[in-house]
Amino acid sequence: MDIFSIISLLGGLAMFLYGMRLMGDSLKESSSGTLKVVMGRVTDNAVKAFLLGVLVTALIQSSTATIVITAGLVSAGILTLHQSIGIIVGANVGTTVTGQIIRLLDIDASGTSFLRFLQPSTLAPIALIIGIVLVMGSFFKSARAVGNIAIGFGILFSGLLNMSGAVNTLTESGTFETLFSRLGTNPFLGYLTGAGVAFVLQSSSATIGILQAFSATGMLSFKSIYAVIVGVYLGDCVTTAIVCSIGAKQDARRVGIVNILYNLSKSGLVLVGVAVCHRLGVLNALWDKTVNSGIIANANTVFNLSSAVVLLPMLRVYEKLSHKLVRDPVAPEQPESESRFKSVVDGLNPVFFDTPALAFQSCYNLLLTVLAAARTNIEKSFTLLENYHDSVYKEIMADEDEIDWMTDNVSKYLVRFLPHLQNEYHVSIMDQYFKVTSEFERLGDHAVNIANHAAFLHRNNTMLSPDALSELAVLENAIMQLLDESDHTFRRRDVATARQIEPLVQVTKDLIVVLKQNHLRRIRTGACSVISNPTYSDLLIEFQRIGDVCSNVGIATIVRVHPELADHEHLYFDQLHEGGDEVFDDAYQRAHRRYFSLLPGTAAKS
Repeated sequence: MDIFSIISLLGGLAMFLYGMRLMGDSLKESSSGTLKVVMGRVTDNAVKAFLLGVLVTALIQSSTATIVITAGLVSAGILTLHQSIGIIVGANVGTTVTGQIIRLLDIDASGTSFLRFLQPSTLAPIALIIGIVLVMGSFFKSARAVGNIAIGFGILFSGLLNMSGAVNTLTESGTFETLFSRLGTNPFLGYLTGAGVAFVLQSSSATIGILQAFSATGMLSFKSIYAVIVGVYLGDCVTTAIVCSIGAKQDARRVGIVNILYNLSKSGLVLVGVAVCHRLGVLNALWDKTVNSGIIANANTVFNLSSAVVLLPMLRVYEKLSHKLVRDPVAPEQPESESRFKSVVDGLNPVFFDTPALAFQSCYNLLLTVLAAARTNIEKSFTLLENYHDSVYKEIMADEDEIDWMTDNVSKYLVRFLPHLQNEYHVSIMDQYFKVTSEFERLGDHAVNIANHAAFLHRNNTMLSPDALSELAVLENAIMQLLDESDHTFRRRDVATARQIEPLVQVTKDLIVVLKQNHLRRIRTGACSVISNPTYSDLLIEFQRIGDVCSNVGIATIVRVHPELADHEHLYFDQLHEGGDEVFDDAYQRAHRRYFSLLPGTAAKS
């Protein structure tokens, strides 16, 4: 044994761990949209939840990531604790897929040249070549993510080969022979070894992979490694439970507890099962046999599958135990009033940062809630202009506090989320969300301003004239249509609807010009009070600013779909107003005819 062999071993380990991390992160990034869909559709059927856990973990190559994401979905109220338990069991089975991939080390390519392509010594450089071509070429939208998956795969196998070569050199010292013989005679030591390594590496797949690499020494027997494999289950689940518990709600913590309870049960079941089978002579042929990476992978898979079959009916027991171990907080004697939007805000879980689609889904849900609340407040503020009620005014002010609270939360979440983004497509979504967050908050501010103007008129016993109210009703209808189109545009990312916003915004500006002129005529004739004039003018300014917000929402949506417009978006819309765009001109003419035809005849003429 010499220092250079140890350096080579540790270098191979570093490559292996980095390759696994790169491949897993890239898989999560490229498949996060799928994760969002399938994990949001889990039913109470334990078998379906189990299969989902297997699928997702096999996809993203990490049971820890799957369970942490599940805890986040439980915290957000998307999944119940009961639904999550089946996913937890499935995640423990899905993590065995990595070991089955690594067993390619055992392929004997002496018989055919085709099998040689499946050997890690050939697969690694091929994967690296494909990966770098995709990353540098950017042939399609997800080329970089797919390329990183291939590069991660290549680095993983390169690290394995490096470890295997270093291990073969180190076996000459006799140290490994002594170590593995002790593991064979002391299963408890093997159990602690597996648990410790898995806890330090924070990955059961990586620990099993290292064990598979060490099998190249030819010194590992089944009796020396089965307890190590079982110990891995405990070490990995403790790390997961810690991550699930940081700043989480009770049910999210229970997800981590259930994972520990299940893995403890699994460990006990496997250890007892192996001991009984050995006593009965069932394992005689395997007990002292030298194992390779394939046998290790198969043993890990069999242990997890058999445990899942036996323990799956006990999901209710784990759920009840988790409630006893993690109790709900005692309600205070005088509970504080809780926001009706709290559950949506709670969906902004940092756990989702490594799975962008889930993080964006939480932001999307909250932004839609903010928009709906602001729209409702604007509609309420309109009613105050004609029929003032102090109770409605107070509702608007209370909801404005909620709107500010929600936008503050989503803004902070987006700032924390930003460093985790690598994909350009995700960055474009982030840009849009940053823009609309401030725009939606402004809508709430305009509703408050309109309500304050209505309160001012009420306090001064001043009413707008019937003609003024009739004209405002036309403008209000146009504004509400703008809000509806903005909602649809953002909700559906609908560029066609987004292009309808700007023509209608121009029509509302035309209406405001006419309404100002008509109001001045009414003041000259005494039909409207001079006192109401500043308030009426301020109201029209608020209406115009609401239109500007809707315009900005439409622009943000179009730029997200067509990022090439990002640097000159306002020039693009200036060109629309100059004429020559058939879609804009047609939409403008239709909206103009519709709303100007609704103006009272005498007011339109005056």
